[in-house]
Amino acid sequence: MIRRVLDPHIEEAREAALEVLLHNDRGPFHGLPRTAGWGYPEPYTRDLLIASLGILAHGDERLVASLRRVLQTLAKNQTALGHIPSLVHDPGDLGASDTTPLFLIALACYRKFARKPLFLAGAARKALKWMAYQSPDQEGLVAQQPTSDWRDEHWVLGYGLYVNALYCAGLKLHGKDERAEQIARLLNRHEISGDVKPRHVREGLAVPNQPYYALWSYKIMHDDRFDLLGNSLAILTGIASRERARRLVTWIESRCAALRKKKELATELPPCLFPYIQPGDSDWRERYDRFNRPGEYHNGGVWPFICGFYVAALVAAGRPALAEKKLLALARLVKPAREAAVTFGFNEWAKAQDGRPMGQDWQTWSAAMFLYACSCVEQRRTPFLDDIRNQGPGH
Repeated sequence: MIRRVLDPHIEEAREAALEVLLHNDRGPFHGLPRTAGWGYPEPYTRDLLIASLGILAHGDERLVASLRRVLQTLAKNQTALGHIPSLVHDPGDLGASDTTPLFLIALACYRKFARKPLFLAGAARKALKWMAYQSPDQEGLVAQQPTSDWRDEHWVLGYGLYVNALYCAGLKLHGKDERAEQIARLLNRHEISGDVKPRHVREGLAVPNQPYYALWSYKIMHDDRFDLLGNSLAILTGIASRERARRLVTWIESRCAALRKKKELATELPPCLFPYIQPGDSDWRERYDRFNRPGEYHNGGVWPFICGFYVAALVAAGRPALAEKKLLALARLVKPAREAAVTFGFNEWAKAQDGRPMGQDWQTWSAAMFLYACSCVEQRRTPFLDDIRNQGPGH
């Protein structure tokens, strides 16, 4: 396999990312990994499962063994109906919409890495069954409650792009191609506009005359704000055709250039959501004034772990030079720390308008997704996800 020589700044950041993950490998809760170096000692399920991509792409034996322990503990704490808890060690902490599909993805990737195709087979069957029951109309798309995915300060209603993209990936990785293709087809249908939902017409998330997918849709309601993580996953999983993926990347870069021109974005990397939700907008909520201001947190903050997915999506979309450029920008983004006296902060998120780190330093998923992005740029492929992208509509 041909590996590219990466910029020294990227290599320095990669070494620091591994240091972060090894530091966070064991925390105070049953010896499970920490979510962040100091601020989050708990083993948050979604963070650790997202981190699996970077851990497996790097292959460090200690970290792979730790991931196996996470998967085994989650299987032990899985509910009788198949739901995966939000904290790895706590079977009573339930309600997340993304932990179960993330478990399916991380488990499949671990199986491939370890060459153990039947590892935790019973837990996988239960998780697949749980997800099937999350489809209200039994057509395929799964629905969610507000603030139940990674965004605990942002309301996503009904059929969300991010969770359905995860589910589609999980199905493909577990060989459930027919059901995955049905979800991809539904996501590629246009959202429903107007005052009435026609009978037997299924809503989708494709935005008319635009290359990107809407944040969420349900019956006649929808949100057309741009979700970077969901759209990056749509590219990585093959939900977006190759042509749509190329147009989508061009659209993202163009819109980010416009944000920078208006002084609403200071970084070379995209925010997690735009346009930002402003006070007075119909979807503005009172508590956002304290927790979710425009350009901050889930309302347009710049999240390193999501930017890692975006770099991977650029590779998948056939833009390797741009991916390498954005990886170097990511290496710069993760350097400043908010509080810790460390060379690289690998902070949780940065404020869009000035790029200042605003969350917790030494965040596990920030470091792990940097490692995954490095592997993608270095190899010009997306480990574990290449095969599933060649399935589905438009391929």
